[in-house]
Amino acid sequence: MIDGKTVFALIPARGGSKGLVGKNIAVVGGRPMIAWSIIAAKGSKYIDRTIISSDDNKIIAAGKNCGGEAPFIRPAELATDTSLTEDVIIHALDQMTEIFDYLVLLQPTSPLRETRDIDAAIEKCHELGAPACISGCESSKSPYLMYHLNKAQKLIPIIEHKNIRNRRQDFPEVFTPNGAVFVAKVPWFRKNLTFYGSDTIAYKMPKERSVDVDTILDLTLVKALLN
Repeated sequence: MIDGKTVFALIPARGGSKGLVGKNIAVVGGRPMIAWSIIAAKGSKYIDRTIISSDDNKIIAAGKNCGGEAPFIRPAELATDTSLTEDVIIHALDQMTEIFDYLVLLQPTSPLRETRDIDAAIEKCHELGAPACISGCESSKSPYLMYHLNKAQKLIPIIEHKNIRNRRQDFPEVFTPNGAVFVAKVPWFRKNLTFYGSDTIAYKMPKERSVDVDTILDLTLVKALLN
């Protein structure tokens, strides 16, 4: 709870990942990956309740063994490759008997995110009166130095600019969402079904806590950093 406002955290973890099979319960740093999000959420001074949404019994069991709460099994229709996270969130909110003011989405594939990141994002969203806050970090690849190819295989700048010989450091800083922390006011989210809006604010995290595990290379990097 923050200033009398209740906070609900959701950890969505479906079992059918095809890119990296079993990634949500892959052992990293001596724990199933989902455990790191549970531990970070349980350490928050603002989160009132944390729920795991999953269709997979192995993930649910691993989450419960780490102190997580899974009061329901996610319906199969919300656990496909095309299922939207927004629909999963609404389903979870609808299962709760309590009414919450803030929603916090914590993807289990961000095991390096810490409790301080969660609390800082909640604080920033609340203190600035923003409808939503998304974590991210400075991008190592600037779109000012990116191109797409036309049919003749010529380089076409993604962003037109005159100073093409400038160093990367001379271009504006680019912020990239890292998937670690999403915060939103529940009524606003229910209405808009997104964390992204013209009034959404950013919470900046360091790159070393911004790895989102989606490939075997990401998993190897996280294991190295946690060890």
